[in-house]
Amino acid sequence: MQFSESSRVWVYQADRKLSDSEVQQAQIQLDNFTTGWTAHNNQLSAKGEIRYNRFIILIVDENQAGASGCSIDKSVRFISQLEQQFNITLLDRFNLAYREGNEVLSVPRAGFEALLKQGNINTETIVFNNMVQSLQELQTKWEVQFKDSWHIQLFGNLVIE
Repeated sequence: MQFSESSRVWVYQADRKLSDSEVQQAQIQLDNFTTGWTAHNNQLSAKGEIRYNRFIILIVDENQAGASGCSIDKSVRFISQLEQQFNITLLDRFNLAYREGNEVLSVPRAGFEALLKQGNINTETIVFNNMVQSLQELQTKWEVQFKDSWHIQLFGNLVIE
């Protein structure tokens, strides 16, 4: 199924890397959830994917039916269930992810600040902008250098050049 670039996207980031078997289990649940996901009894054209064993991404092509408040609530309940099942945190927006070589790591806000002050994260470090809202943004603005992300507005005064 082809999804439009304007499809809505929600990115949930785990506070730890999931094992391959956890990813397989979670993907089955994601598939089951998105297959049955409705808004006002209309089937949503939706899919879920897991990237880097850490990010759970829900995608809805609203050309067929739009996600409503109720359907979004259903997705948040589903994400909460995944949190409990896998003993992870997915709803903490201040758990920040970045790349260190080929590894994707995440730290709480205070840890991110400490890494900046130490110079372990700099303006060139790839960070993940989980605030993207469309499939096009996911493809072009999700993995960006720190200097091009929203992170710079929050932490820019701590950057060591």
